[in-house]
Amino acid sequence: MWFLGCFLLQVQYGLDVETAAVDSLVFGFMLMLGLSVIRSMFSYFLPKKENLGQTLGVPLMLSILGVVGHRYLLVWWFSSEADYLFFLEKTLYLRLTVLAGAEILWAMLALLASKLEDQDQLNRRESQMLQLSKDAELAQLRQQLQPHFLFNSLNSISALVRSQPDKAREMVLQLSEFLRGTIRKDSQSWISLKEELNYLRMYLDIERVRFGHRLVVDFAVDPDLESARIPQLLIQPLVENAIKHGLYGVTGSVKIDIQCKKEGNYLLLEVSNPFDPEFAAPEGTGFGLSSVERRLYLLFGRKDLLATEGAGALFRVTLKIPQYQ
Repeated sequence: MWFLGCFLLQVQYGLDVETAAVDSLVFGFMLMLGLSVIRSMFSYFLPKKENLGQTLGVPLMLSILGVVGHRYLLVWWFSSEADYLFFLEKTLYLRLTVLAGAEILWAMLALLASKLEDQDQLNRRESQMLQLSKDAELAQLRQQLQPHFLFNSLNSISALVRSQPDKAREMVLQLSEFLRGTIRKDSQSWISLKEELNYLRMYLDIERVRFGHRLVVDFAVDPDLESARIPQLLIQPLVENAIKHGLYGVTGSVKIDIQCKKEGNYLLLEVSNPFDPEFAAPEGTGFGLSSVERRLYLLFGRKDLLATEGAGALFRVTLKIPQYQ
């Protein structure tokens, strides 16, 4: 485009086609050479605020060198054509102005592009650091789940060792089977709902050793949802919380309902248990619900995916897990 513009302009000024073509070709070469130098320079060197004069100085210097080089090359090439040499002399400052304007504009664009590229790299590094921080916290939360559950189970085993040694032994076997299945999984992996429910049933088998017939759990799961993907061990803390608040302080049997259904693009999980608002459950760290809420926030950046509701003598925890197609 630069060559064509210069060529047509010089033909309009009266130059013959061959002379205008050579002049435009050399002038275009000088422009491209200057633009290449500017782009290379700003790719490796960004002037600081106090040195922004270089943004104008460098392209201006390159423009002067380009015009001078263009002039001497064409004076040597067309040394016998007095009319063209007169035209070349008269258009010297015009050429300098045009070339300098183009190269200064290119320098500003190159500087802007380099700054945007640096900013993009900085944003990517910050994003990677943030993701690494999230992954580390997710791994820490995930690693805390098993010790938290393990300590509770060991306390129960300790209580059963003397009074009911057979149940204590059964609980140890169930616990080892549960830990064997969960520890082998990647701490950050997503698993199918079917796998998660299998781990949950293993956990409930352990709890039934402690509570016997008093613990009744009803699953209402649509078979079509068994392939849905969820973070590993996300439901177990909710069920543990339901057992803690539903069975402690109660002598009779307690029914815990676990429902799984699809709602739009979400997998909806509900864990319901009866509770006595006036009864204070055993003190704990509150790790279960808070860990699930934090994991959801780290995974999805949202705080509206976990909801709790106490209505009368029923306590319900609702968990929504986005399902990406």
